[in-house]
Amino acid sequence: MQRNQRFDASLSDDGRYRMLIEAITDYAIYMLDPNGIVSSWNPGARRFKGYEASEIVGQHFSRFYTEADRATGLPQRALETAAREGKFESEGWRCRKDGTRFWAFVVIDPIRDAAGNVVGYAKITRDLTERRQAEESLRQSEEQFKLLVQGVTDYAIYMLTPEGLVSSWNAGAQRIKGYRAEEIVGQHFSRFYTEPDRRAGAPQLALATAAQDGRFEKEGWRVRKDGSKFIANVVIDRIRDADGKILGFAKITRDITERRHSERALQEAREALFQSQKMDAIGQLTGGIAHDFNNLLMAVLGSLELLRKRLPDDPRTERLVDNAMQAAQRGAGLTQRMLAFARRQELKPLVLDVASLVRGMTDLLHSSLGATAEIRMDFASRLNKVLADPNQLELAILNLVVNARDAMPKGGSIVIAAREESVAGAPDLRNGDYVCLSVTDTGVGMDEATRRRALEPFFTTKGVGKGTGLGLSMVHGMIQQSGGRFVLKSSKGEGTTVELWLPVAAGAGHVQQEAAAQPLTGREGPLVILAVDDDALVLLNTVAMLEDLGHTVLEATSARSALEIILRKDDIDLVITDQAMPHMTGSDLAAAIRLEKPDLPIILATGFSELPPGADEGLPKLSKPFLQQQLADAIAKTVGV
Repeated sequence: MQRNQRFDASLSDDGRYRMLIEAITDYAIYMLDPNGIVSSWNPGARRFKGYEASEIVGQHFSRFYTEADRATGLPQRALETAAREGKFESEGWRCRKDGTRFWAFVVIDPIRDAAGNVVGYAKITRDLTERRQAEESLRQSEEQFKLLVQGVTDYAIYMLTPEGLVSSWNAGAQRIKGYRAEEIVGQHFSRFYTEPDRRAGAPQLALATAAQDGRFEKEGWRVRKDGSKFIANVVIDRIRDADGKILGFAKITRDITERRHSERALQEAREALFQSQKMDAIGQLTGGIAHDFNNLLMAVLGSLELLRKRLPDDPRTERLVDNAMQAAQRGAGLTQRMLAFARRQELKPLVLDVASLVRGMTDLLHSSLGATAEIRMDFASRLNKVLADPNQLELAILNLVVNARDAMPKGGSIVIAAREESVAGAPDLRNGDYVCLSVTDTGVGMDEATRRRALEPFFTTKGVGKGTGLGLSMVHGMIQQSGGRFVLKSSKGEGTTVELWLPVAAGAGHVQQEAAAQPLTGREGPLVILAVDDDALVLLNTVAMLEDLGHTVLEATSARSALEIILRKDDIDLVITDQAMPHMTGSDLAAAIRLEKPDLPIILATGFSELPPGADEGLPKLSKPFLQQQLADAIAKTVGV
């Protein structure tokens, strides 16, 4: 302790200051005389300027300046400023002994004597190169970030004050919202919201949520400068300082209108595909049921017809048989509707004039409507002819008109119109020209749920016993099978429009007529007929009808057994075969028969259009269920020609 006290006492004030200065290495602290000559040099000066004291004491301090600064007289001005103002302070580039530069913070203070005369200067220099580099890096980073934000055009990126005022604005914000920076900076961001959202306090809720939770995200309608609306995805992030105080908010907005529309279109396409697949599945089921039902009706009708011929004269019994036959025929009509929906009925397309066909139905339509509904027609002046089955098209129009009448319980008007349209690139139609036949009513219309199910078979909004629910589905199936398009437009309380798009017949000039029947020149007497059907009930019924007509009948329950019979017997005059059979269809059987006996007449009995397009066009066909007279006529036409 006494030694330290003796050490401290031995030091004068000057000694203590010198020791302090000599101990400092982070600052260059040295003295200049009135002319700027270095008169002292501390270790800090030696460390980052590189000169030893012996090398620099007695030299002018301007050698630390860059050549450019010396050329402008900066060292002299620094001394003059210090002498005049009592201090000089600045930052700038300085040079080390080895020629490298560093960024220096410089303070020069004048030293005066008791009389106030400048006797020298105290100069303190600090190396701030690392700090400047950090600041420059930060500045460049901020500049790059600013350029990045300004360069983004797909997103509106801007800042909000804690009160919601816009404080910055990028190019994306200008593109999406339409405001220039000078128009919107300082304005409240709520102007981008719709009026209902502003009344509901949506902008304030967004900021409050972001302030509390740190983040707010939502999608909704926003308004551009021109008043147009777009669907926006909005994210608002809270910005805090080091102390946790909210400085403002960062807001990012993206226009997702196109994406939303694309998603909606994709969803609609998926729904359409699902509906198509569902309807196709129902169609497959319906077609299969109709085929089996046709066979049952075939057996019932044929048996009843033969039974009636064998019954004694009894009016009561005849009425019962007639009633059963009428019921079976109604079932056949229902089956035809099911087949039409399944697109498996046999169509006989002809070239026809739609306007002439509809006008020819005028009396039928008026009698079907009654007095409560008015019907008007509006056809384009010139319409090309179309390719369609006239009987099925008439039935479709009648169905649509009756549906329209039922949708107008208090009366109204029905407009049947037709126009021509060209189609290119449609997903559900081939490119070409079409005639669009429409039926429009002023009835009650359909809600969305009803409209979606309107084409489903057996779906109906009518009361029990007032409709089968097959009308629209039958029309839809027929139009699809004809290569056209069915369009249903309806809204609750605004009526219904049904459009039937029919393909224009290529090179059509005149309505084709069915070929006139040729005079019969057939063989006389009974025939030997081979009847082929895999359904035992139908085969039994067909054989009974043929035998009742006086023919000799051979039976086969499959195509293979039929071929075996044909190869064994040479006296067969005619083959009547079912089309839908397992392993080998009727058309396959016909092809095999032609290889062995090309002149043997063949009739295809079919309940619906089972043949592939273009197959066996030359074979006569007999539609199931058929009566005995229809069977006899088919035989006469086939064998007699």
